Amino acid sequence: MDTIVGSLDTCKPENGDVIRPNGPVRSAPRSVVSDSSSATLGRHLAHRLVEIGVNHVFSVPGDFNLALLDHLIAEPGLNLIGCCNELNAGYAADGYARSRGVGACVVTFTVGGLSVINAIAGAYSENLPLICIVGGPNSNDYGTNRILHHTIGLSDFRQELTCFEAVTCYQAVVNNLEDAHEQIDKAVSMALSESKPVYISISCNLAATPHPTFRSDPVPFSLSTKSSNKMSLEAAVEATVEFLNKAVKPVLEVSTMIRNEQKSIIFLVNNGGYTIEVEIHDGPYNVIKNWNYTGFVDAIHNGKGTCWTTKVTCEEELVEAITIASEAKKDCLCFIEVILHKDDTSKELLEWGSRVSAANSRPPNHD
Repeated sequence: MDTIVGSLDTCKPENGDVIRPNGPVRSAPRSVVSDSSSATLGRHLAHRLVEIGVNHVFSVPGDFNLALLDHLIAEPGLNLIGCCNELNAGYAADGYARSRGVGACVVTFTVGGLSVINAIAGAYSENLPLICIVGGPNSNDYGTNRILHHTIGLSDFRQELTCFEAVTCYQAVVNNLEDAHEQIDKAVSMALSESKPVYISISCNLAATPHPTFRSDPVPFSLSTKSSNKMSLEAAVEATVEFLNKAVKPVLEVSTMIRNEQKSIIFLVNNGGYTIEVEIHDGPYNVIKNWNYTGFVDAIHNGKGTCWTTKVTCEEELVEAITIASEAKKDCLCFIEVILHKDDTSKELLEWGSRVSAANSRPPNHD
């Protein structure tokens, strides 16, 4: 018997119109996983995203979502796109949903969720199916009254969920494996049928855990053949391009300081990635694409105003740069990029990372 699944690629018309979810489209049934060790929550979610047409997921790594990111990376049809911050990830997923019919982003608990929520609210107002996935606390920590990092200092873990209830049509808090399959499929189905964002929180210790329910076919759901308005989309793109072309200074942060003749010293500490996350759980998502940051500031400066930039790679160069910035260039806005080795960190941070890794990876308590 055929299973109704959600591959948006199979229902995209040749004229380029975008298919929006909400009606039946038939596709071949998903095969049953034969290897029980690979029948994990993370794999199920990754496979589910690909099934509905999501081939790119926008993410910001955080210690609660690192194990989940491993499974998303391992999915052949899924590309993980690292973003500068959670709000960027949310808006990227928003744009992806407008183009492809559905989008997804992955952030970490509370500090990431509360950062991405403005983009989710925008998607809600625009009727966009967007799946916001949050790496949540270890399942054993629920109900313990513990105060965790990445929270607002309360032992109640509902703060983030409460915020998302107003801007999503469905919320799934997955902190046990028994109903994880059902919760994930329900959330995905709701995003597609309601054309609204959904919230899925997954405990950090569950992503890599196998469970018999992940071996079965997914719960069927429906998609529609509703198309976007091609003329309106083209008009919006043209208006956006015209607006950007008229922009004199699209980047304002540093440029505003130069224009107002600020004489501050800015230190940019560049270690090429997320060092603390590496100590907790290493992976390719912890390495960022480096820019020429001093060149970027020089381009904003553009020879107008007073600005001095330099890069330093050792203590002696740093001391010299500070001296120059404090004396010869004291009337300039000074930008000093400090290049650090990716493993240059304190013993205390290494120990803390090890403890967080152990805490996050505790297996579920079946008592």
